[in-house]
Amino acid sequence: MAEFNWRTLNIDALDPESSYNFDLATLTPAVQPVSTQDVQTLSGQIKQLMRAGQSEEALKGALENPPYGADEQGKNIHLSTVTEILQSIRQSEMTPILQRIYQSEGGSEVCDTLMKYIYKGMGQGGPAAAHSAGKNVTPQQTGFTQAGGRSFGGAEGGGQAMSVLLSWHEKLVEISGPGSIVRAMSDRRTV
Repeated sequence: MAEFNWRTLNIDALDPESSYNFDLATLTPAVQPVSTQDVQTLSGQIKQLMRAGQSEEALKGALENPPYGADEQGKNIHLSTVTEILQSIRQSEMTPILQRIYQSEGGSEVCDTLMKYIYKGMGQGGPAAAHSAGKNVTPQQTGFTQAGGRSFGGAEGGGQAMSVLLSWHEKLVEISGPGSIVRAMSDRRTV
């Protein structure tokens, strides 16, 4: 009689209530595919509003139409547009704009979308990191490897972009509360 190694038995597979038997694909919401061309068209329309001095309308337009179904290139184009809008708004205008957006219909969801873009922008280090991402990896004399360039607020404006994102984050948490952070991080739709 052959011995059976009980330690190799996956008991989760036998339990019908186990997450092992749960299809995780059902947690991901269905999103409509969006072409990069459509994202570029939307970006152009939003930038026209910005040039016309309608920063609040441009911000609302960008946040009400996030391209969840776009590829990474399209999502990065939209991120760049949102970051450009945020940088164009003066600090004294942030709180009133956020209050109006939050109090409008669907404002909570729009604020949550803004939180997603703030975190994505912080994760990429601002627009400067997006440009340096294509650089080659260069070995350093210290034995460490430096991927891309460093940006400490130099000519590329990476530090300024991060400062703007942090300011918006602070104001957004004041207006919509810390629940916005949780909702932005737990939403399976990515910007």
